[in-house]
Amino acid sequence: MKLTVIGAGNMGGALIKGWAKSGKIESITIADKNEALLAEFKSEYPAINITTDNVEAVKGADIIVLVVKPWLMKLVLAEVKHVLDLDRQIIVSDAANFTTGMLAEQLGIDGQFFYVIPNIAAEFGASMSFIAKGAGATDESLKMVDELYALDGDTLVVQENLVGPGMMMASCGIAYVMRYIRAQMEGGCEMGFYPAQAKQIALQTMQGAVSLLKATGWHPEEAIDKVTTPGGVTIKGLNELDHAGFNSAVIRSLKAGLK
Repeated sequence: MKLTVIGAGNMGGALIKGWAKSGKIESITIADKNEALLAEFKSEYPAINITTDNVEAVKGADIIVLVVKPWLMKLVLAEVKHVLDLDRQIIVSDAANFTTGMLAEQLGIDGQFFYVIPNIAAEFGASMSFIAKGAGATDESLKMVDELYALDGDTLVVQENLVGPGMMMASCGIAYVMRYIRAQMEGGCEMGFYPAQAKQIALQTMQGAVSLLKATGWHPEEAIDKVTTPGGVTIKGLNELDHAGFNSAVIRSLKAGLK
């Protein structure tokens, strides 16, 4: 597979690093206007091809992944449109809310188009990526895109109207999880732990909760019941979360970006 990624910022960079580490892609080309950033990638991953020329980058690629800001997508597509082989090449939008329909509108054809939203844990093979295929995309192309993003973590093929909610849960949601970890660390410091100790405790607790649910298949409430006893300290803490509107705040944060 010959892969081209246009945009090597935070999200594009995380995807590129994950794919490069996998060692399972024949050729990776990165296009970005930031020459210093490209030099860093080339230094860390010598096999990667780098260029500041988007037009040259897309020539001969099997899959082209666009990881630029949504307001730059039309400019990039207009720049490369005349050299794209839309009968063969797969085009993936990783730009928030830039759907396959928008790709078709800009390129004048319903080609092999996909709308995918991953998250920054892709660098470590721990992303949660939501994949939607356009009206003209084949199952064969879907398999290729799914296998590509699976190199960077878990994938879920969904209808396009669920990519946005998926983004809020997993792409934006990773920031919400970080905010909870920060709050737990601050609470730990207030109770007497050093910051590094509080971070260790918070991370291991989070990892333990995830491992428990994955290993058992339990609903979270089942696990809660196993550590909650009548009159105990756990129920008191849970009730404080409820009094503060914890569940409601999480749900509202997830839905906020969909307004």
